[in-house]
Amino acid sequence: MDFILQQLRKPYGILIPWLALVLLLAGVLWAVRTVGIDGAEQSRAKLELEWNQARQEFTHHKQAQKARKDLAQVWSALPVERDFAPLALGITEEAKRDRVILPALSYKTEPTPVANTSKGVLQGTMTGRYEDLRRFLYDVETAEELVYIEDLELVRSGAQQDQTLTFNIKIATYLRGEPGKAAVQ
Repeated sequence: MDFILQQLRKPYGILIPWLALVLLLAGVLWAVRTVGIDGAEQSRAKLELEWNQARQEFTHHKQAQKARKDLAQVWSALPVERDFAPLALGITEEAKRDRVILPALSYKTEPTPVANTSKGVLQGTMTGRYEDLRRFLYDVETAEELVYIEDLELVRSGAQQDQTLTFNIKIATYLRGEPGKAAVQ
């Protein structure tokens, strides 16, 4: 204690209490930073990581919901297998309205890798004037039923016919399986 009193009487002695206060405050600052701020930053980082994971799961959930909705919409647009023959008949009738000749339109179904679905294929030749063929193709592509023209190939003929063209056509659609009927794979 004597030593401290001697040091306080010296010219720099007035600075010793201030130096002690600075050291004390530095110690308190270090303790607060180590215990309080670093702990809070770790907690914040952990909460931020959990938040990002929750947001990502929510986004995946929303995407899955949208995919289910889209799939249900597409599934409802697909014709049922038993409606395939009437669909072929409807396309033939559309061809007659557009003055296109479809002499032998054959139809068959092919299996697909998707359970409870099959691919319906209509193929044959079609003959008509360019304008009529174009209108028929447009009507098929824009029909309510989900059908598309998979292949269209011009057939060359040796004789020049009066503005008549002949094409091999392949029209496809996907069909839903019969309700309650398991798909054979």
